[in-house]
Amino acid sequence: MSSLLEVRGLCKTYTCGSNRLEVLSGIDLNLESGTTTALVGASGAGKSTLMHLLGALDRPTSGTVSFRGENIFKKNERQLAAFRNQSIGFVFQFHHLLPEFTSLENVMMPALIARIPRQKAREAAKSLLEDVGLGQRMTHRPGELSGGEQQRVAIARALALGPELLLADEPTGNLDMKTSDGIHAMLAELQTKKGLTLVIVTHNERLAAAMGTTIHLLDGKVEKTT
Repeated sequence: MSSLLEVRGLCKTYTCGSNRLEVLSGIDLNLESGTTTALVGASGAGKSTLMHLLGALDRPTSGTVSFRGENIFKKNERQLAAFRNQSIGFVFQFHHLLPEFTSLENVMMPALIARIPRQKAREAAKSLLEDVGLGQRMTHRPGELSGGEQQRVAIARALALGPELLLADEPTGNLDMKTSDGIHAMLAELQTKKGLTLVIVTHNERLAAAMGTTIHLLDGKVEKTT
């Protein structure tokens, strides 16, 4: 396997007036291409902050995140946005689907924003919705879908531009156990089928146990890796 992400000395501190809150302190880790990783820890351990930095949604106070050997934070904001859109897919606890659009239109959106021809975007979105088991729900709007179905649409949308890295922050945190298990199985199948590098922030012990590696965070540091 080849290294996809290398993190060295990653720190993140928030300042409000004279108050300083150190959320991450000297994080080092490697993510190999095509692997699965869970980030676990108590609330406030820094899991979501680390996820945001890995996905270039925020900049660190210090340290580096290298994607295939390139320090991504040397990019300017325009370059960073382009990198993020092309290389990383995001799934959050709340799906953030656009309520006025159908499942198909929601999944097409990233490709249309990237100026991919509409027909090509449509065919790719159809294929992704079939991959997540929603081939019969393409014309339904979010309000006509269950919570699990909405999250499946969000996962399909995250894969619209063919990212190498999929970051999921508590993707089943607001779903029941049966629905969560279905989402977990689907993510595993997609990860294998598409050769994704998958990183999941989770409190779900069963999901974490199913990942290849589990990184335990404590007070903004890596406590242990299992």
